[in-house]
Amino acid sequence: MTIRSAKFGIGQVVRHRVHPFRGVIFDVDPVFANTEEWWESIPENVRPVKEQPYYHLLAENAETTYIAYVSEQNLLTDDSSEPVSHPQVSEMFSGMKNGCYVTRHDNTH
Repeated sequence: MTIRSAKFGIGQVVRHRVHPFRGVIFDVDPVFANTEEWWESIPENVRPVKEQPYYHLLAENAETTYIAYVSEQNLLTDDSSEPVSHPQVSEMFSGMKNGCYVTRHDNTH
């Protein structure tokens, strides 16, 4: 198995390629690291491959905020320059600089 480098980074604002939501990345898995049940719940005709980076997002849509787990193939850069309104953003990030969120020093490993 070949592990690819992540295209997106922590603090970057992204949007889903198909579904109407966006979010800020707070963690990256080099390959799929969720449950088999979660993966199989995705319809087979649109199920992404496991051998690619997967991103943990503080996500939002028009109705709510939530945590999302998304494959790299389904993400695009969000160029809107709009802040993400998820309530946990201020817990993980200290603000924005050049369109990306800056991680709090006390949250890094």
